[in-house]
Order: sequence, then structure tokens, then C-alpha cells
Amino acid sequence: MPSLFEKILVPLDFTDKNEAALNICLELAKQNRSQIALLHVIETIPGLPEDDVQDLYDKLRMSAKTKLETIAKRFKAENLQVDIEIAIGKRGPDIVRCAADWQVDLVILSSHKVGIKDPVRNWATLSYQVSIICPCPVLLVK
Repeated sequence: MPSLFEKILVPLDFTDKNEAALNICLELAKQNRSQIALLHVIETIPGLPEDDVQDLYDKLRMSAKTKLETIAKRFKAENLQVDIEIAIGKRGPDIVRCAADWQVDLVILSSHKVGIKDPVRNWATLSYQVSIICPCPVLLVK
């Protein structure tokens, strides 16, 4: 029987809240022998010529690569296939684009708790946008 989640995408911003998403991903991946893609998107700085910020983007890319490689070791220790990807652009559209391009079966994304008294305020969050637009299921982890 084929695996339910053959490919799982985990977008990361390197904050503490990512830990819960990574833990769930690891458990699901072990159960399904999934291929994992760890993604970090470096937000572009609007209005600045690319030449002016290229050095900054290069430094951010190297830092992100080091962090992603460290995280990937957790999955490799379980004999899981893991790829890392770094994009420069806009987080929401790039997460959705990667999910579609890679034909992932699931996106596991860290989120924050939504206030019941003012849920409308949370509609503009990255996790909400990705969950609405993404072509595959999205598991939001709080």
C-alpha cells in the first residue's frame, strides 16, 4: 500500500515554534517513510535594487543553509531522505509555489494561537494564507 504522505514540506523561519512542526513531521515521516523538504524563505526588501542587497542575501542564505543542514540531521538519523531549499522572495507565495512544484502531499506549518475574541485579525497571517491557497493539505501546528 502506498504511503499516505510520500512528500512532506516543512517551511521554517528558525523560531522556537518550529520545533512542534518538526517533531510532528519526524513522526509522520517515520510512519510513512516520507521524503522531507525543509524550506526557508528569505524575504526580499522591497524598493531596494538587488545589487545593493545581494551581499546581505548571500550572508542570509549561508546562515540559513547551515541551520537547515543541522535540522536535516535529525531526519537523516532516522534514515529518511531530506532535502533543503532556500528561496528569496515572499514567504506565502514561495511556500505555495514549492508545494505545487514539488508535488508534496502535505505541508506542516507552524502557526500561532488565534484569539477567539478577534479572529478576523488573524486572517492575514502567513499560516492562514498558505492553508487557503496551497494545493495540498496543510497541517497547522500550534
